[in-house]
Amino acid sequence: MRIVSTQRLARASFLAVLIPIAVHAQRDPAGIDWQALGEFSIARTETTIGQFRRFVDVSRMVTRAEHNGGGEVYEAGWVKKNGWTWRTPFGGSAAHDDEPAVHVTFDEAQAFCRWAGGRLPTDEEWVRAAYTELRESPSAPFARGRTYPFPTGESPEGAQCLGDCGPAAKKRAINHGARLSRGDGHARVTATPAGVNGLHDMGGNVWEWVDEPRGAGGNAERRTRGGSWWYGAAQMRASHLQGKPADTAVVYIGFRCVRQP
Repeated sequence: MRIVSTQRLARASFLAVLIPIAVHAQRDPAGIDWQALGEFSIARTETTIGQFRRFVDVSRMVTRAEHNGGGEVYEAGWVKKNGWTWRTPFGGSAAHDDEPAVHVTFDEAQAFCRWAGGRLPTDEEWVRAAYTELRESPSAPFARGRTYPFPTGESPEGAQCLGDCGPAAKKRAINHGARLSRGDGHARVTATPAGVNGLHDMGGNVWEWVDEPRGAGGNAERRTRGGSWWYGAAQMRASHLQGKPADTAVVYIGFRCVRQP
């Protein structure tokens, strides 16, 4: 029943956005700030609550987390949290529009990106954008053509992660008063310094869905990249591979989109 429900939601989501894609694709309906990187452009930030709201207002999507009464967090196993959805990621009061949209499944994220005129990145695209400086004239301290160990550069300093990213991470953290068994919460999408390719939060803050294995169907496990506020710096490295079933809707997985030029 869980998988069938997700498939129905995904089909309804894609049908709901077919017309908006045709009508609004050239207008960038989500208001994404795109960074051109040669063969593709990528969103400079994780998809925000404000951007996702625009999509929901048009598509009338009800996300899996909303349908189930709340998304999940890992405590002593996976635990459903009533009222934790993309609108209220930690329950309680509504979140700010510039917080990352979480409690969103792979298919829901893909539907948003299609509506916004793009798609979820492949794993190769995401890794290139996160670690290798591709801009013609990058700002200091980044150098064109150089590959860095972290999306923030030579060290994880400045990212929104647990323990390894400097004292500012705790000060930036937002959790809307929720009691967390681990970590302090995510940050607003431009609260951290821009990293490689001028992108924010490719390391830390929230995990990001990527289309890997590309074209997989159903509830197959899909890769997530970049680590999150729940982890330290090790999960921010390109060598760290992690994934979740496509219908996963949890408090520390979000996404960003890419598009072709």
